[in-house]
Amino acid sequence: MATITRENIGLLNEKIVVKVGKEDYISSFEKTLKNYSKTANIPGFRKGMVPSGMIKKMHGQAVFTDEVLRTVEKELNNYMVHEKLDIFAQPLPLPENDARSIDMNNPAEYAFAFEVGLKPQFELPELRQKNITLYKVHADPDLIEKEVERLQLRHGKMTEPDTVTGDENVLNITFIETDEQGNEVEGGIRKDNSLLVKYFSESFRHQLIGKKKDDLVITKLADAFSGKEREWVMQDLGLAVDDDLAINKNFKLSVTKVGFVEKALLDDELFKAAYPGKEITNSEDFLNTIKQEIEQYWDKQSQNHLQHEIYHVFVEQTRIEFPESFLKKWMQNGGDAPKTQQQVEEEYPVFVNQLKWTLITDKIMREQSIEVSQEDLKKFAKKQLFGYMGMGAMDEEQSWITEYVAKMMQDKKFMEDAYHRIQTEKVFLWAQSQTTPVEKEISAEAFNAILKEHEHQH
Repeated sequence: MATITRENIGLLNEKIVVKVGKEDYISSFEKTLKNYSKTANIPGFRKGMVPSGMIKKMHGQAVFTDEVLRTVEKELNNYMVHEKLDIFAQPLPLPENDARSIDMNNPAEYAFAFEVGLKPQFELPELRQKNITLYKVHADPDLIEKEVERLQLRHGKMTEPDTVTGDENVLNITFIETDEQGNEVEGGIRKDNSLLVKYFSESFRHQLIGKKKDDLVITKLADAFSGKEREWVMQDLGLAVDDDLAINKNFKLSVTKVGFVEKALLDDELFKAAYPGKEITNSEDFLNTIKQEIEQYWDKQSQNHLQHEIYHVFVEQTRIEFPESFLKKWMQNGGDAPKTQQQVEEEYPVFVNQLKWTLITDKIMREQSIEVSQEDLKKFAKKQLFGYMGMGAMDEEQSWITEYVAKMMQDKKFMEDAYHRIQTEKVFLWAQSQTTPVEKEISAEAFNAILKEHEHQH
């Protein structure tokens, strides 16, 4: 009968030795060999009539080795289930194991050793005692005015004047990389873009006034743009925004089209175009709708930021010990391709942080009885489908929708992603219910600065 011993070899790190005797594996070996005789297809013999001695000679050792190892694996798994061992990944076979010692002609007791990493016990921080802020951005008149202008331009009428007359002109431009003499660089950047004149640096804009189709301007990116606009243009050109050499590249700007958008009037036509399906009959309702949309957007951003705060409370203030030695060995040898020790050391901090969040999420799901049901997954699939199609509320019982959702739910990758996203959403909904955030009013500009600083730190 198989025997199993277990010893501690480090923090949350144990060695399990499985010993199996002849009586544990011999009957399954003989049965498997007999099945080979029934199914073997060997020239000169009818199927099922191959002598057992020949089968044993041809396949016996391989089948014997497989049966011994299969028995070891079965006994190990049964032991871990019986002992309720909650382990990371899979047991790692130790180097002392040698399958070459398994000899069909000398059935004996065989021992195989494995290393396991045990999952730790831990407690979550008490969220109600944490200093968490829920920011509230109100739509001030300046934000509303900018959105009104954006909608007027979006739904305005595009015209094509002969020349550039001011900041509101739209220019279709081809960016052509040149040397300092204005000669096109062979193999250099060549990219089309569409920009408002006001996106250029204020000191540069006068060079564009009076320009018309096919006119050229030669400049450096550093001279033509500044701030966020420079970053947008550089990213569009495939350049690193913090590269000083890239910032000072020379470009020939070839004007391919001059445009101008006549802003739409604040009337019923604009109201219907901007918000189809909504009953907006006057400018006051229009401005209130814009205000609501702006504040809904910032409420969403504020909720996201609150979740980030909760995440960092969990990850930074939950004390969890890990079997570091085991995890590093598993990282090095347990994946699809082996890693070097240097790769493991570099990747370990990020890996263990992700592992920590997984343990925290699993603990919350288990202790709060949070589940992701098939109905949750189906609703998520429908929501994704409607988003892909740009559809709003519609008859969900239409046969093509039901069929398409069923097809989406057969996609393993989609379902894994859906499960993870729903799980995360439910965990954060529970976590938020455990907080007592302090609400703080803030401007959009100040809140943006907080988001950028948060992104920079983490």
